[in-house]
Amino acid sequence: MTWKSNFEETKQHYINWWNQKGIVLTMWEHLEKEGASYAPVVPPIVSKDINQFWFDPQWRADYLHYTMSRNSYLADILPVANTQLGPGSLAAILGAELEGREDTIWIREKEGFDGQILFDENNKWWQLHKDLLKACKAKAQTNYMIGCPDLVEGLDVLSSLKGSDNVLMDLIMDPDNTLKQLQEINDVYFKVFNEIYDIINVNGEMAFCYFSLWAPGKVSKLQSDISIMISEDDFRTFCQPFLQEQCDKIDYTLYHLDGVDAIRHLDAILELKNLNAIQWTPGYGQPQGGSPQWYDLYKKILSNGKSVMANWVTLDELEPLLDNVGNQGLHINVDFKSEKDIEKALSIVDRYR
Repeated sequence: MTWKSNFEETKQHYINWWNQKGIVLTMWEHLEKEGASYAPVVPPIVSKDINQFWFDPQWRADYLHYTMSRNSYLADILPVANTQLGPGSLAAILGAELEGREDTIWIREKEGFDGQILFDENNKWWQLHKDLLKACKAKAQTNYMIGCPDLVEGLDVLSSLKGSDNVLMDLIMDPDNTLKQLQEINDVYFKVFNEIYDIINVNGEMAFCYFSLWAPGKVSKLQSDISIMISEDDFRTFCQPFLQEQCDKIDYTLYHLDGVDAIRHLDAILELKNLNAIQWTPGYGQPQGGSPQWYDLYKKILSNGKSVMANWVTLDELEPLLDNVGNQGLHINVDFKSEKDIEKALSIVDRYR
Protein backbone atom coordinates (compact mmCIF):
# COMPACT_ATOMS: atom_id res chain seq x y z
CA MET A 1 0.00 0.00 0.00
CA THR A 2 1.75 3.11 -1.22
CA TRP A 3 0.54 5.49 1.51
CA LYS A 4 2.29 3.43 4.21
CA SER A 5 5.99 3.40 3.47
CA ASN A 6 6.88 0.72 6.04
CA PHE A 7 4.01 -1.67 5.28
CA GLU A 8 6.29 -4.64 4.53
CA GLU A 9 7.92 -4.26 7.96
CA THR A 10 4.50 -4.01 9.61
CA LYS A 11 3.29 -7.11 7.77
CA GLN A 12 6.21 -9.07 9.21
CA HIS A 13 5.39 -7.80 12.70
CA TYR A 14 1.82 -9.07 12.23
CA ILE A 15 2.94 -12.45 10.88
CA ASN A 16 5.24 -12.84 13.88
CA TRP A 17 2.47 -11.82 16.27
CA TRP A 18 -0.05 -14.29 14.84
CA ASN A 19 2.60 -16.91 15.66
CA GLN A 20 3.07 -15.74 19.27
CA LYS A 21 6.26 -13.84 18.51
CA GLY A 22 7.36 -10.23 18.68
CA ILE A 23 5.42 -6.99 19.12
CA VAL A 24 2.88 -5.05 17.05
CA LEU A 25 2.66 -1.36 17.98
CA THR A 26 -0.41 0.44 16.69
CA MET A 27 -3.56 2.28 17.79
CA TRP A 28 -7.34 2.14 17.69
CA GLU A 29 -8.43 3.81 14.42
CA HIS A 30 -6.19 6.66 13.19
CA LEU A 31 -4.93 10.16 13.88
CA GLU A 32 -4.15 12.89 11.38
CA LYS A 33 -0.59 13.01 10.08
CA GLU A 34 1.61 16.07 10.35
CA GLY A 35 2.46 17.95 7.17
CA ALA A 36 1.05 17.46 3.70
CA SER A 37 -1.41 14.75 2.77
CA TYR A 38 -0.28 11.80 0.64
CA ALA A 39 -2.25 13.10 -2.33
CA PRO A 40 -4.25 16.26 -3.16
CA VAL A 41 -7.64 14.68 -2.42
CA VAL A 42 -10.56 17.11 -2.45
CA PRO A 43 -12.75 16.84 0.67
CA PRO A 44 -16.30 15.64 0.00
CA ILE A 45 -19.24 17.98 0.35
CA VAL A 46 -20.82 17.95 3.79
CA SER A 47 -23.29 15.09 4.13
CA LYS A 48 -26.88 16.26 3.91
CA ASP A 49 -27.98 14.04 6.83
CA ILE A 50 -26.95 11.12 9.02
CA ASN A 51 -28.27 8.58 6.52
CA GLN A 52 -26.03 9.87 3.77
CA PHE A 53 -23.08 9.92 6.19
CA TRP A 54 -23.43 6.18 6.89
CA PHE A 55 -25.48 4.66 4.08
CA ASP A 56 -24.55 6.45 0.83
CA PRO A 57 -21.79 4.24 -0.65
CA GLN A 58 -20.30 6.82 -2.98
CA TRP A 59 -20.36 9.67 -0.46
CA ARG A 60 -18.80 7.48 2.20
CA ALA A 61 -16.15 6.18 -0.20
CA ASP A 62 -15.22 9.80 -1.01
CA TYR A 63 -15.15 10.68 2.69
CA LEU A 64 -12.98 7.70 3.60
CA HIS A 65 -10.65 8.38 0.66
CA TYR A 66 -10.13 11.92 1.91
CA THR A 67 -9.46 10.89 5.53
CA MET A 68 -7.17 8.03 4.48
CA SER A 69 -5.08 10.53 2.52
CA ARG A 70 -4.48 12.48 5.73
CA ASN A 71 -3.95 9.74 8.34
CA SER A 72 -0.66 8.82 9.95
CA TYR A 73 0.61 5.29 9.32
CA LEU A 74 3.72 5.40 11.50
CA ALA A 75 4.73 2.37 13.57
CA ASP A 76 2.34 -0.50 12.71
CA ILE A 77 -0.76 1.65 12.16
CA LEU A 78 -2.63 0.03 9.30
CA PRO A 79 -3.76 1.84 6.15
CA VAL A 80 -7.29 0.43 6.38
CA ALA A 81 -10.54 2.23 5.55
CA ASN A 82 -13.21 1.55 8.18
CA THR A 83 -16.32 0.42 6.31
CA GLN A 84 -18.20 -0.81 9.39
CA LEU A 85 -22.00 -0.71 9.24
CA GLY A 86 -22.61 -1.14 12.94
CA PRO A 87 -21.36 -3.74 15.43
CA GLY A 88 -23.07 -6.91 14.25
CA SER A 89 -24.21 -5.97 10.76
CA LEU A 90 -24.78 -9.62 9.84
CA ALA A 91 -28.06 -9.27 11.76
CA ALA A 92 -29.16 -6.57 9.29
CA ILE A 93 -28.25 -8.85 6.40
CA LEU A 94 -30.61 -11.37 8.05
CA GLY A 95 -33.47 -8.90 8.35
CA ALA A 96 -32.80 -6.57 11.28
CA GLU A 97 -32.69 -2.79 10.67
CA LEU A 98 -29.82 -0.32 10.82
CA GLU A 99 -30.29 3.12 12.38
CA GLY A 100 -27.56 5.72 11.92
CA ARG A 101 -26.52 7.84 14.89
CA GLU A 102 -23.88 10.53 15.20
CA ASP A 103 -21.15 8.23 16.52
CA THR A 104 -22.35 4.73 15.63
CA ILE A 105 -25.01 2.60 13.96
CA TRP A 106 -27.66 0.84 16.02
CA ILE A 107 -29.02 -2.59 15.12
CA ARG A 108 -32.80 -2.81 15.56
CA GLU A 109 -34.49 -6.18 16.11
CA LYS A 110 -36.18 -7.86 13.16
CA GLU A 111 -39.85 -6.97 13.38
CA GLY A 112 -42.07 -10.05 13.67
CA PHE A 113 -39.10 -12.44 13.76
CA ASP A 114 -40.50 -15.96 13.33
CA GLY A 115 -37.37 -17.90 14.18
CA GLN A 116 -36.36 -18.55 10.56
CA ILE A 117 -32.77 -17.69 9.65
CA LEU A 118 -33.10 -16.72 6.00
CA PHE A 119 -30.42 -15.19 3.80
CA ASP A 120 -32.00 -13.05 1.08
CA GLU A 121 -29.41 -12.13 -1.56
CA ASN A 122 -31.56 -9.07 -2.38
CA ASN A 123 -31.63 -7.78 1.21
CA LYS A 124 -31.01 -4.01 1.01
CA TRP A 125 -28.38 -4.05 3.75
CA TRP A 126 -26.46 -6.86 2.08
CA GLN A 127 -26.53 -4.87 -1.15
CA LEU A 128 -25.25 -1.84 0.79
CA HIS A 129 -22.35 -3.86 2.23
CA LYS A 130 -21.25 -4.88 -1.25
CA ASP A 131 -21.85 -1.47 -2.85
CA LEU A 132 -19.88 0.29 -0.11
CA LEU A 133 -16.95 -2.11 -0.28
CA LYS A 134 -16.77 -1.93 -4.07
CA ALA A 135 -16.98 1.88 -4.07
CA CYS A 136 -14.19 2.10 -1.50
CA LYS A 137 -12.03 -0.43 -3.32
CA ALA A 138 -12.37 1.56 -6.53
CA LYS A 139 -11.18 4.71 -4.74
CA ALA A 140 -8.32 3.04 -2.87
CA GLN A 141 -6.48 1.61 -5.88
CA THR A 142 -3.20 0.47 -4.28
CA ASN A 143 -2.95 3.26 -1.71
CA TYR A 144 -4.69 1.56 1.22
CA MET A 145 -6.77 -1.49 2.10
CA ILE A 146 -10.52 -1.84 2.66
CA GLY A 147 -11.51 -3.37 5.99
CA CYS A 148 -14.07 -6.11 6.51
CA PRO A 149 -17.16 -4.76 8.34
CA ASP A 150 -17.89 -5.95 11.87
CA LEU A 151 -20.31 -8.76 10.97
CA VAL A 152 -20.26 -10.56 14.38
CA GLU A 153 -21.74 -14.03 14.78
CA GLY A 154 -23.52 -16.53 16.99
CA LEU A 155 -25.60 -15.55 20.01
CA ASP A 156 -24.89 -11.84 19.53
CA VAL A 157 -26.45 -11.89 16.05
CA LEU A 158 -29.38 -13.98 17.26
CA SER A 159 -29.90 -11.42 20.04
CA SER A 160 -29.96 -8.61 17.49
CA LEU A 161 -32.66 -10.47 15.58
CA LYS A 162 -35.01 -11.37 18.42
CA GLY A 163 -33.78 -9.60 21.56
CA SER A 164 -31.36 -10.69 24.28
CA ASP A 165 -34.13 -11.57 26.74
CA ASN A 166 -35.76 -13.94 24.24
CA VAL A 167 -32.42 -15.57 23.43
CA LEU A 168 -31.62 -16.15 27.10
CA MET A 169 -35.04 -17.69 27.71
CA ASP A 170 -34.65 -19.94 24.68
CA LEU A 171 -31.36 -21.32 25.96
CA ILE A 172 -33.51 -22.90 28.70
CA MET A 173 -36.88 -23.38 27.01
CA ASP A 174 -35.88 -24.22 23.44
CA PRO A 175 -32.19 -25.26 23.34
CA ASP A 176 -32.42 -27.57 20.32
CA ASN A 177 -33.97 -24.92 18.08
CA THR A 178 -31.46 -22.37 19.35
CA LEU A 179 -28.59 -24.64 18.33
CA LYS A 180 -30.21 -25.06 14.91
CA GLN A 181 -30.51 -21.28 14.52
CA LEU A 182 -26.89 -20.78 15.56
CA GLN A 183 -25.68 -23.25 12.94
CA GLU A 184 -27.78 -21.50 10.31
CA ILE A 185 -26.28 -18.15 11.35
CA ASN A 186 -22.79 -19.63 11.01
CA ASP A 187 -23.64 -20.97 7.54
CA VAL A 188 -24.76 -17.52 6.41
CA TYR A 189 -21.74 -15.93 8.07
CA PHE A 190 -19.35 -17.93 5.90
CA LYS A 191 -21.26 -17.11 2.70
CA VAL A 192 -21.18 -13.40 3.51
CA PHE A 193 -17.61 -13.36 4.84
CA ASN A 194 -16.22 -15.21 1.83
CA GLU A 195 -17.97 -12.90 -0.63
CA ILE A 196 -16.64 -9.87 1.24
CA TYR A 197 -13.16 -11.38 1.17
CA ASP A 198 -13.43 -11.78 -2.59
CA ILE A 199 -14.16 -8.05 -2.88
CA ILE A 200 -11.59 -6.60 -0.48
CA ASN A 201 -8.59 -8.93 -0.49
CA VAL A 202 -5.36 -7.74 -2.09
CA ASN A 203 -3.26 -10.62 -3.36
CA GLY A 204 -4.93 -12.85 -0.78
CA GLU A 205 -4.25 -10.47 2.12
CA MET A 206 -7.06 -8.75 4.01
CA ALA A 207 -7.76 -6.46 6.93
CA PHE A 208 -10.57 -6.19 9.48
CA CYS A 209 -12.09 -2.87 10.50
CA TYR A 210 -12.02 -3.31 14.26
CA PHE A 211 -9.01 -3.80 16.55
CA SER A 212 -6.38 -3.22 13.85
CA LEU A 213 -6.14 -6.63 12.17
CA TRP A 214 -4.18 -7.57 9.05
CA ALA A 215 -3.19 -11.04 7.90
CA PRO A 216 -1.75 -12.80 4.82
CA GLY A 217 -5.05 -14.64 4.39
CA LYS A 218 -8.58 -14.54 5.75
CA VAL A 219 -8.84 -12.83 9.15
CA SER A 220 -11.71 -12.11 11.52
CA LYS A 221 -12.53 -10.93 15.02
CA LEU A 222 -14.81 -13.33 16.93
CA GLN A 223 -16.97 -12.58 19.97
CA SER A 224 -19.89 -13.44 22.20
CA ASP A 225 -20.63 -10.35 24.27
CA ILE A 226 -23.88 -11.81 25.59
CA SER A 227 -21.76 -14.51 27.25
CA ILE A 228 -21.47 -12.31 30.34
CA MET A 229 -25.08 -13.39 31.01
CA ILE A 230 -24.65 -17.16 30.62
CA SER A 231 -22.88 -19.95 32.51
CA GLU A 232 -19.63 -21.66 31.58
CA ASP A 233 -21.55 -24.79 30.61
CA ASP A 234 -23.89 -22.84 28.35
CA PHE A 235 -20.91 -21.11 26.74
CA ARG A 236 -19.45 -24.49 25.85
CA THR A 237 -22.82 -25.61 24.46
CA PHE A 238 -24.05 -22.53 22.61
CA CYS A 239 -20.85 -20.64 21.73
CA GLN A 240 -17.81 -22.86 21.62
CA PRO A 241 -18.81 -25.19 18.71
CA PHE A 242 -19.64 -22.31 16.38
CA LEU A 243 -16.54 -20.34 17.33
CA GLN A 244 -14.50 -23.48 16.70
CA GLU A 245 -15.96 -23.75 13.20
CA GLN A 246 -14.84 -20.18 12.50
CA CYS A 247 -11.36 -20.90 13.83
CA ASP A 248 -11.18 -23.95 11.56
CA LYS A 249 -12.38 -22.18 8.40
CA ILE A 250 -10.69 -18.78 8.77
CA ASP A 251 -6.90 -18.56 8.54
CA TYR A 252 -6.35 -16.06 11.37
CA THR A 253 -8.75 -15.39 14.23
CA LEU A 254 -8.82 -13.14 17.28
CA TYR A 255 -11.40 -13.44 20.08
CA HIS A 256 -12.75 -10.19 21.57
CA LEU A 257 -13.06 -10.85 25.33
CA ASP A 258 -15.33 -8.09 26.59
CA GLY A 259 -15.80 -7.26 30.27
CA VAL A 260 -14.66 -8.68 33.59
CA ASP A 261 -17.74 -10.93 33.79
CA ALA A 262 -16.58 -12.66 30.60
CA ILE A 263 -13.28 -13.77 32.13
CA ARG A 264 -14.97 -16.89 33.49
CA HIS A 265 -15.20 -18.15 29.90
CA LEU A 266 -11.47 -17.73 29.25
CA ASP A 267 -10.68 -21.42 29.79
CA ALA A 268 -13.28 -22.42 27.18
CA ILE A 269 -11.90 -19.83 24.76
CA LEU A 270 -8.36 -21.10 25.28
CA GLU A 271 -9.64 -24.57 24.34
CA LEU A 272 -10.43 -23.33 20.81
CA LYS A 273 -7.97 -24.99 18.46
CA ASN A 274 -6.53 -22.73 15.75
CA LEU A 275 -7.57 -19.55 17.61
CA ASN A 276 -4.53 -17.32 17.26
CA ALA A 277 -5.11 -14.45 19.67
CA ILE A 278 -7.31 -12.91 22.37
CA GLN A 279 -8.09 -9.21 22.72
CA TRP A 280 -9.03 -7.89 26.15
CA THR A 281 -11.60 -5.11 26.71
CA PRO A 282 -11.92 -4.46 30.47
CA GLY A 283 -15.18 -2.53 30.13
CA TYR A 284 -16.61 0.74 31.38
CA GLY A 285 -15.25 1.95 34.73
CA GLN A 286 -12.35 -0.53 34.74
CA PRO A 287 -8.64 0.20 34.35
CA GLN A 288 -7.81 -0.15 30.67
CA GLY A 289 -5.51 -2.53 28.85
CA GLY A 290 -2.15 -1.27 30.11
CA SER A 291 -3.01 -1.61 33.81
CA PRO A 292 -0.92 -3.99 35.94
CA GLN A 293 -4.25 -5.47 37.01
CA TRP A 294 -4.30 -7.44 33.74
CA TYR A 295 -0.72 -8.70 33.61
CA ASP A 296 -1.65 -12.15 34.96
CA LEU A 297 -4.51 -12.40 32.46
CA TYR A 298 -2.09 -11.71 29.60
CA LYS A 299 0.44 -14.21 30.96
CA LYS A 300 -2.24 -16.90 31.16
CA ILE A 301 -3.27 -16.31 27.54
CA LEU A 302 0.34 -16.37 26.34
CA SER A 303 1.19 -19.49 28.33
CA ASN A 304 -1.68 -21.27 26.57
CA GLY A 305 -0.28 -20.60 23.13
CA LYS A 306 -2.40 -17.61 22.11
CA SER A 307 -1.18 -14.10 21.34
CA VAL A 308 -2.46 -11.07 23.26
CA MET A 309 -3.95 -7.77 22.17
CA ALA A 310 -3.93 -5.02 24.82
CA ASN A 311 -6.03 -1.94 24.05
CA TRP A 312 -6.00 1.70 25.17
CA VAL A 313 -2.53 1.43 26.66
CA THR A 314 -1.03 4.79 27.65
CA LEU A 315 2.56 5.82 26.97
CA ASP A 316 3.57 5.58 30.63
CA GLU A 317 2.13 2.05 30.84
CA LEU A 318 4.04 0.75 27.80
CA GLU A 319 7.43 -0.01 29.34
CA PRO A 320 6.06 -1.61 32.56
CA LEU A 321 3.76 -3.78 30.42
CA LEU A 322 6.69 -5.09 28.37
CA ASP A 323 8.85 -5.56 31.47
CA ASN A 324 6.20 -7.67 33.19
CA VAL A 325 4.52 -9.54 30.35
CA GLY A 326 7.45 -9.90 27.95
CA ASN A 327 8.16 -9.06 24.34
CA GLN A 328 6.64 -12.05 22.55
CA GLY A 329 3.13 -12.22 21.09
CA LEU A 330 1.97 -8.74 22.13
CA HIS A 331 -0.24 -6.51 19.97
CA ILE A 332 -0.36 -3.17 21.78
CA ASN A 333 -2.91 -0.50 20.83
CA VAL A 334 -1.65 2.72 22.38
CA ASP A 335 -3.88 5.72 22.98
CA PHE A 336 -1.80 8.03 20.78
CA LYS A 337 -2.63 11.74 20.66
CA SER A 338 0.03 12.84 18.17
CA GLU A 339 2.82 11.57 15.94
CA LYS A 340 5.27 12.64 18.66
CA ASP A 341 3.57 10.11 20.93
CA ILE A 342 4.07 7.45 18.28
CA GLU A 343 7.76 8.26 18.00
CA LYS A 344 8.17 8.06 21.80
CA ALA A 345 6.42 4.69 21.86
CA LEU A 346 8.60 3.40 19.01
CA SER A 347 11.75 4.38 20.89
CA ILE A 348 10.55 2.22 23.80
CA VAL A 349 9.35 -0.76 21.77
CA ASP A 350 12.44 -0.86 19.56
CA ARG A 351 14.56 -1.56 22.67
CA TYR A 352 12.41 -4.62 23.40
CA ARG A 353 12.52 -5.86 19.83
